[in-house]
Amino acid sequence: QVQLVESGGGLVQTGGSLSLSCAVSGRTFSSVRMGWFRQAPGKEREFVALISRNGGTYYADSVKGRFTISRDNAKNTVYLKMNNLKPEDTAVYYCAADVHDSSSLSADAMEYWGKGTLVTVSS
Repeated sequence: QVQLVESGGGLVQTGGSLSLSCAVSGRTFSSVRMGWFRQAPGKEREFVALISRNGGTYYADSVKGRFTISRDNAKNTVYLKMNNLKPEDTAVYYCAADVHDSSSLSADAMEYWGKGTLVTVSS
């Protein structure tokens, strides 16, 4: 199995930047497809970004050009760099893993989840 621990959430002003990290353990990291999802108050969990084990990336339209997902296999860590943050980005951000390398961007395809880290963007 896979254990995921997010870090880096906090309070930032509109237009600011924040970087999230997700430490992965319990399985060969290079074989795991990783994604970031978020859930705002009163809303459903939504896809944010995904990176395959080979480095291919996908982004939600709402964050394209502002967020960047990356992975460091040597450190068993996935990152989400968030720039030009907006109040609409306020949410709990979750790191997730798909050990079967599915092509789906749905949250249902992710088998393991972190506990989440809160990002609050104020104005």
